[in-house]
Amino acid sequence: MKKLHFDYSMQITYTQKVADCHFTIKGIPADNHRQHPKGVVIEILPENRWSRGVVSFGNQMVYGSVGKEHDRFLFHISGDVTTGILEYEPAEKESLLSMYRYPYGLTKPGPELTAYYNSLKLEEKASVYEKGVFLMHKLYQDFSYEKNITDIGTSAEEAFRIGRGVCQDYAHILIALCHMAGIPARYVTGMLIGEGYSHAWVEILMGDRWYAVDPTNDVIVTDSHIKIGMGRDASDCMINRGILRGGGSQTQWIHVSVEEVP
Repeated sequence: MKKLHFDYSMQITYTQKVADCHFTIKGIPADNHRQHPKGVVIEILPENRWSRGVVSFGNQMVYGSVGKEHDRFLFHISGDVTTGILEYEPAEKESLLSMYRYPYGLTKPGPELTAYYNSLKLEEKASVYEKGVFLMHKLYQDFSYEKNITDIGTSAEEAFRIGRGVCQDYAHILIALCHMAGIPARYVTGMLIGEGYSHAWVEILMGDRWYAVDPTNDVIVTDSHIKIGMGRDASDCMINRGILRGGGSQTQWIHVSVEEVP
């Protein structure tokens, strides 16, 4: 186990005044069998009334509205998370698992990704977990990390065709491969020890347990990752959503810092 301190800041600046804004932010670390957050402090500016709740897939959120003019919106959250309490998360009821068994949205494979999967030789006698780890290793070998090549709407098939991408692309491709192998898998967003941005990885279901793997770094997720949310693909896990009046164009700045503490 580790105790990790995290600090997540998101600032949006607008070229014109925003007259009215309604927001939903899914940036709160999950509280589950693998990790436990403590001392979480949330700051949202301009000052407004906001509430906490739970959205689909069990993800934590804050939501509210700003009714006065502003040209800057800030969300800041910090706290500590004990990670690595267990190696897995217990699965939900069977009726809630079907959504993770089939291709959806950005994880749908096309002809090139299907051909790649068919070229791999999965051991028939291997366990679901071993197959998932094998697929992660192969993807890490055959795909390259590079920023500014893909965007938030790039599908697994498109990213695989390019051969390069970021953590979102690694996760989408691995989920597609797992689905073709008959393995339920889901997209996870969160934070990783270090400084930079949020991160994405994958959870695979074996029996009644979810195990997490990080295809971008080719590692099994243990206690260096902080989970925020999960879903079928990245669109289910978008941290910031909102409706506003005015604002013109906008620029978003995000900074994430995670460090181990005694």
